[in-house]
Amino acid sequence: MSLFDGKTLDGWIQLQNSETSFGGGDIVNLAAFVAKLDEKSDAMSVYLSGQFDDATRNLVIAYAAMNSTPDPKPVGTALVKNLNKIVSGPSIYDKTRFQNVTLRPETQALLNQDPQGRDLVRLNRMLLEDAYPVELSKAVASGWIVKDGVMASTGAGRGVIYTANDYGHFRLIFTMRHVSGNPDHPACVLIFCTRPAPADIPLDALGGIQFQVPKGGHWDYRAGQNNAGADFTTVVKPDFDPHEWSRVEILADASTGVARMAVAQPFGSKAVEVLDFKNAAAGKVGPIAWQIHNGGLFDEYKDITIEVNPKVDDLITTQ
Repeated sequence: MSLFDGKTLDGWIQLQNSETSFGGGDIVNLAAFVAKLDEKSDAMSVYLSGQFDDATRNLVIAYAAMNSTPDPKPVGTALVKNLNKIVSGPSIYDKTRFQNVTLRPETQALLNQDPQGRDLVRLNRMLLEDAYPVELSKAVASGWIVKDGVMASTGAGRGVIYTANDYGHFRLIFTMRHVSGNPDHPACVLIFCTRPAPADIPLDALGGIQFQVPKGGHWDYRAGQNNAGADFTTVVKPDFDPHEWSRVEILADASTGVARMAVAQPFGSKAVEVLDFKNAAAGKVGPIAWQIHNGGLFDEYKDITIEVNPKVDDLITTQ
């Protein structure tokens, strides 16, 4: 069964981390942002400063007071941490606080809906973007497009695109290539993922098990893990060129927590088994996802098919 028709993204759902959280690159004019916070020159800056922890307020004061160019990382990291705490809390909207802020139509529309859960976090981020249009970047809702018959990432930022349906025992076969990255990171497929409820903030990488294609890197994003994991077995360390087209097969069974990956390169050649995973506790019926690890990454996928409850419970591309 085909999962991608080469024309539309029907049957896929996109999630960008930037919709509900800030990353280090989202403060695009740190000096201007710090200056407003330090001077408390507007109602929003007064409010934000009052929400920050003492350490962050001290970093803002120190950064603003330095005449030479200081190291931006400590204050930037602290601000991102505090901003994410703020957007994850109650609504930051107050009529007086925002009386001099021009809200985008989409922000006003969401505000009028009295959102809760994930939509409230998204609204809080949008409100901050409107209050600081020069200092903070605007979140993007889409990180994937269809281009020349392939499902292609746009480099917009960290996020996932995942299937509308859930799968437990399946054989996934697809063709892929990693185009470029700045900063670079391998292309990633996620299995045994947790589907977010409509109002919930999704787990990072959907809490899934990551297979990096085509060379076999890996990561365990389950809650309480977030590490390279002890449950992966590198079968071979292939000398594949990630920028060339590869044919990938992943055979997975949520009932046993077992997944195996084989890769063929050049395209059309016999595949070799590259990476295995086994942890019964990790097995989960859920969506399958492609992950963009960070902004600036460009990956392409096509000819994506899935066999549910495979008749042959073995890798077939290695035969």
